[in-house]
Amino acid sequence: FVNQAADDPQVLAIKQTLYRVSGNSPIVAALARAAENGKQVTVLVELKARFDEENNIIWARRLEKAGAHVLYGLVGLKTHSKIILVVRQEPDGIKRYVHLGTGNYNDKTAKLYVDMGIMTANDQFGMDASAFFNLLSGYSQAPIWNKLTMAPLGLREKIYGLIDNEIRIAKAGGEGHIVAKMNSLLDKPVIQKLYEASIAGVKIELIVRGICTLRPGLKGISENISVRSIVGRQLEHSRIFWFHNGGDDKVFLSSADWMPRNLNDRVELFFPVETEEHIRRLQDILNLYLADNVGSHIMQSNGNYRRSTPGRGNPVSSQSILYEQAQLAAMAYNRQQREKDRLEKGVRLKKEGNV
Repeated sequence: FVNQAADDPQVLAIKQTLYRVSGNSPIVAALARAAENGKQVTVLVELKARFDEENNIIWARRLEKAGAHVLYGLVGLKTHSKIILVVRQEPDGIKRYVHLGTGNYNDKTAKLYVDMGIMTANDQFGMDASAFFNLLSGYSQAPIWNKLTMAPLGLREKIYGLIDNEIRIAKAGGEGHIVAKMNSLLDKPVIQKLYEASIAGVKIELIVRGICTLRPGLKGISENISVRSIVGRQLEHSRIFWFHNGGDDKVFLSSADWMPRNLNDRVELFFPVETEEHIRRLQDILNLYLADNVGSHIMQSNGNYRRSTPGRGNPVSSQSILYEQAQLAAMAYNRQQREKDRLEKGVRLKKEGNV
């Protein structure tokens, strides 16, 4: 995406956040090339990314030397959001393309981490992305968002509102249901809100890879909450949130865990997945994690974990299944690209009179 944008003569601007990048980052190389090609390139490089401070300073200097406008974030906040905005001149006007993700733009960790993201040309996402970078640049105040929710300016309240909605549905006799996947769950007010939802009858299924200070299965408090951690070949890094919403499911992705630092002290993004196909895909992925009986560890009410086992049933490894699906998708894509290249070569040779 960034490579193509860097070399596309119709692309006017590329804007991106960088939190952790590799020592020989192809993303940074593409951004530098885009700036050298005369495109407007704006990059927020987070210098306070733990263990990557020196690396990020080196890349920031390289980008500045290439002619990019390098930002260093908002005072007092660490920018942890993952977003790319590409502005392109189309025949019918200017079009904005946006990528939003849960993981870093790092070619090394991308081979080891499990993350999710979306690409969209939706105008409202495009307007929000432009407003987001204007805010980071200091050109504007926080806008009224169309699609995005930003921490620390509203994300906590958004989470409370989504949980409260499930509470209202459950109290009215409906099915309140939340499935949330994240790296860590430490925020006390959010945990209290989840306890409140459990008491109201909301079924809550949490997939938390790392630290979780919520305790499931406590009588009268969290009987409707389950917590599991998936440990396997890849590091689970995606943040996925599914709210049943009375049958009109709402699914979100985010760069943020439910921790005080993410909700209070970092610039994070939380965004909806709105196409029916992709909602179903994420629901299938979450259901697969919940069915995992190979790499799944179930938290007990005392905070200890018990490893899930297949027993007499069939083993279900969510990571193995997702890896196989990704391999099949990659092979199908490569076949399509080879066929496309073959056809384009045939057309070109025919025009040149060689066929």
